[in-house]
Amino acid sequence: MTSATAYTATAADAPLEKVTIERRELGPNDVLIDIKYAGICHSDIHTARNEWGGTSYPVVPGHEIAGIVAEVGSDVTKHKVGDRVGVGCFVDSCGECEACLAGEEQYCFKGVTATYNSALADGSITQGGYSTQIVVTEGFVLRIPDGIELDVAAPLLCAGITLYSPLKHWGAGPGKKVAIIGMGGLGHVGVKIAHALGAEVTVLSQTLSKEEDGKRLGADHYYATSDKETFKKLRGEFDLIINTVSAEIDMDKHMSLLAINGSLVILGLPSEPIKVRGFTLAANRRSLAGSMVGGIPQTQEMLDFCAEHHIGAEIETIAADQINDAYERVLKSDVRYRFVIDAGTF
Repeated sequence: MTSATAYTATAADAPLEKVTIERRELGPNDVLIDIKYAGICHSDIHTARNEWGGTSYPVVPGHEIAGIVAEVGSDVTKHKVGDRVGVGCFVDSCGECEACLAGEEQYCFKGVTATYNSALADGSITQGGYSTQIVVTEGFVLRIPDGIELDVAAPLLCAGITLYSPLKHWGAGPGKKVAIIGMGGLGHVGVKIAHALGAEVTVLSQTLSKEEDGKRLGADHYYATSDKETFKKLRGEFDLIINTVSAEIDMDKHMSLLAINGSLVILGLPSEPIKVRGFTLAANRRSLAGSMVGGIPQTQEMLDFCAEHHIGAEIETIAADQINDAYERVLKSDVRYRFVIDAGTF
């Protein structure tokens, strides 16, 4: 067993606190990682505060992990000591179902094992990346190319693949018009990736307060959804709309912006059911869809793509003792655009 320092949530209404946890003994197919940086995802907050239900306390959040290989098991062949690596939203799957065999482990029919708050066969609960070390099966450890610094790479393990996967699946590229709803932790990465894929990129945000940032990161156009004229001007405009916000939006109005055969893809998960009129879908043969991160092969593809195009998250690095303050700032949208914890401050 390996002892690691971590920050854990002990109850829905309790601040995260510094503790010592035990990582499992290194098995023959395992990789021990010295964590250098861990991004803060909104999912971490939802889980820590049991807003989605099902949180098993105590729980260490964090599934945007970047670090260095410290030790490998006897049968490990993909990674070696000193390698720059990352860990994303899951650390295991059945490996046998149709989804897993297709490299779509996130859709494992038997249930993917999340990086934190997942029950294991022995009754223990997975603990995430707000920690100094983690042990992960080699098949779920990603290589971080030299073209990306570890701190800006960490959020790509969730935010990056969450945007890259639907953009690739729905064919974002030259000749395609793509709109990103929301210019936050997810949206700003989506702008960068869609631009690098060659699409014409539009940001749809409630206000124009981040327009300068959007244009700097690769947006060709930027519109405020609080302006009624936006929906008149852009009607039938887009081949693909990616919704990154979890707040409830007027789905009918936003879907009216789709061209014939256009798709609106849900990434942000509102707590209330999504409402849309049947006529809205029938008109222009529109589609409403959803997407969850990406499998291990595609996540590696995304990291390689981002290295090639010099894409990383826009980050604010914090010390470990600032995590609770960072949570409150995330809820106030007071970050541009992702908090990343420096694990060296634990």
